[in-house]
Amino acid sequence: MCFSPQADLVGGIVVSGIGVDVLLHRDGRNTHIALCALPALLGFHQFVEALVWWGLEGHISAGAGRAAMWVYLLIAFVVLPIFVPTAVMLLEPTARRRWMIAPFVVIGIVVAIALFAAMLHGPVGVRLRPYHLAYSLRLSHSAVVISLYVVAVCGAWLASGYRLIAFYGIVNLVAVIVIAKLTIDGFASVWCGYAALTSAAMALYMRRPHSRQRPVLAVAS
Repeated sequence: MCFSPQADLVGGIVVSGIGVDVLLHRDGRNTHIALCALPALLGFHQFVEALVWWGLEGHISAGAGRAAMWVYLLIAFVVLPIFVPTAVMLLEPTARRRWMIAPFVVIGIVVAIALFAAMLHGPVGVRLRPYHLAYSLRLSHSAVVISLYVVAVCGAWLASGYRLIAFYGIVNLVAVIVIAKLTIDGFASVWCGYAALTSAAMALYMRRPHSRQRPVLAVAS
């Protein structure tokens, strides 16, 4: 959510609540579990960032703040590039469409491994900036890794057989470009906050009765 720890905290609670609500009202649609769980995961992610803020501001111990930073980056850099394309792939009703999205899952796994290795090698840090947090990570071939991250996360949405989800992928891609233009050091913080809010909107849509009818959303193959 960025802006402030209070914004992260409130946003995390609201988005997580939406995620839990959607999970409870998915009416046995097992293929929707991962996608419906995304807002809950991203809401928790925002709550963790509030702890990072408080650690930097001295409201909690430095050790607790650094632990929160590691949890935040593990979700952002390791979990999400695998979880997002997998969630989209599981949603698809046809094997053909799932095979189309599978490469994005593979790319996400490669990116997650590269980022996790960089985190372990270090150094990893975070600094306060006006209205956002700036996370730092020493990463070889950073432009390539970041580009593949965007491909894995946004590409899976774009390859979906559902019109709404494909449109969501277009919006996400535009948002990535805009946020990258506005801020480089705050990209991880701002984009994850944006993703949390928009995933909640997606989850609310899926809670509506007409979203249960696949032919309404599915693009003809």
